[in-house]
Amino acid sequence: MQRARGAGRLSTKQGDNVTRINRLYQDGCAKIRLPHTHSNALEAVLINTAGGLTGGDQMDWTADIADNGKAVLTTQACERIYRSLGGPATVRTTLNVGKNAHLDWLPQETILFASSQLDRRINIDLAAGASLTAVEAILLGRDAMGELALDAQLRDNWRVRRSGRLLHAEATRLDGTVAERAGLSLLAGKRAFATVLHVAPNADAGAIALARLREVLPTDGRIAASANGERLVVRALAQTGLALRRLIVPILAELSGAGTLPRLWHL
Repeated sequence: MQRARGAGRLSTKQGDNVTRINRLYQDGCAKIRLPHTHSNALEAVLINTAGGLTGGDQMDWTADIADNGKAVLTTQACERIYRSLGGPATVRTTLNVGKNAHLDWLPQETILFASSQLDRRINIDLAAGASLTAVEAILLGRDAMGELALDAQLRDNWRVRRSGRLLHAEATRLDGTVAERAGLSLLAGKRAFATVLHVAPNADAGAIALARLREVLPTDGRIAASANGERLVVRALAQTGLALRRLIVPILAELSGAGTLPRLWHL
């Protein structure tokens, strides 16, 4: 059967305190657009023109941010993972952030449809002095259709390194079991969840970022945040995609290195 294949790569350069595009490559169903903004940061919008992914489809994204640069990478819309007839869809993301640079990795939500399978890997390398704000959000089924996607499967692996040294690693695995979906220590019946990771080069950067977020973090158990050294990790749960976005948008706005969120993220 016909499969979707896409690869998009970009690199930046720095001049006059403004981050600009240096090289851009796009192949297959992967496209990259560069909207005009009033910020010194480069904003790039990643697009999958296939309209979604299913079993056997492959997407690869790579970005290299120059020293002292600022960049924001987002997506045009939610990525949709459709029913698989065999094997997972695979998405590979490689991000390299130069010395004293900052990257906002802000893709919109990924929607897992019934019987879908997704294998996603994110590898990020931060040079000395570099910082990062990253989010990944998952919706189990479509809100408007009342879908639960009980049999959706997910393998999600993050590896974040500082100059090659492992700084943050996590793995999420969903097999569509009742225990995963209903367990109080897991999804607790919720259909939408997100992880926000913020990394800065200071030894106490995580605690500083957490203090900045105190006013926007709800206290009713929908969000949990922890700081460890230069890392801040935020986990959010919600019943719907809209409710989840309302939870995480204030957090991302506070942590964004560009000073504002992409227009595509505005509610």
